[in-house]
Amino acid sequence: MTTANTIQTPATAALSIIVPALNEQDNVRPLIEQVGKAMSDARIDFELIIVDDGSTDQTLTRLKELQADRPWLRVLHRPAPRGQSAAMHAGIQAARGRCIATLDADLQNDPADLPNMLARIDSGEADMVQGDRSANRNDHAIRKIGSMIGRKARLWILGDPVHDTGCSARVVRAEIAKQFPLQFKGMHRFMPAYARMLGAQIVQVPVNHRARHAGSTKYGLGLLSRGPAGLLDLFAVRWMIRRYRDCSTDLVSNDDTPRRTL
Repeated sequence: MTTANTIQTPATAALSIIVPALNEQDNVRPLIEQVGKAMSDARIDFELIIVDDGSTDQTLTRLKELQADRPWLRVLHRPAPRGQSAAMHAGIQAARGRCIATLDADLQNDPADLPNMLARIDSGEADMVQGDRSANRNDHAIRKIGSMIGRKARLWILGDPVHDTGCSARVVRAEIAKQFPLQFKGMHRFMPAYARMLGAQIVQVPVNHRARHAGSTKYGLGLLSRGPAGLLDLFAVRWMIRRYRDCSTDLVSNDDTPRRTL
């Protein structure tokens, strides 16, 4: 019987899973074990790319140790933290899968949700499947109100109907993910809005939400809790969306068969 640790990652995997990690030394082992089990149980060819975003604890050391007998685990490292969006960008650009998933490193996302999300894309139902933790969170009243205001603001300013853009559990076709402008700070919160602009069909599905396993939050709070900066981000993204132009072309050959290029 094949175990998760002996799966060989093909040159092009079915799924590339991207995880930014900043000072998550106590979370990386259970994360890797859970991802390996979930993908093995579902018989999915995959790779797991963990981007160490300038950790100052033992995160990188432990990743190197865990990588030794896991050929599907790839580790990227940056000498200093550059933010969650930039870390996701680095992982996505390095990915070899036909679809790309993202997860947080704190184990609040459940890797067992990913096979069902990938299946929704493989069936042709969606180009992007976005997780929604709403039914599985026990937030206090103030946070619920903040989330509601955030959703209304995104809908009003961007026309984005996605309920839980703060959920990192998502799967998207690689050709779409590689166009996300994640070089800009905070853009990971707007991945569904950007995918929609690119013409992607987006489906939202309920996903599990768990307590942080260890450590503390590194990348800040939600959109509206960042106050004026969050509002400015919304208008900046609207500016980008309104000025976006499709740069793809049809490559014409001698046999007069057009071939679409990005």
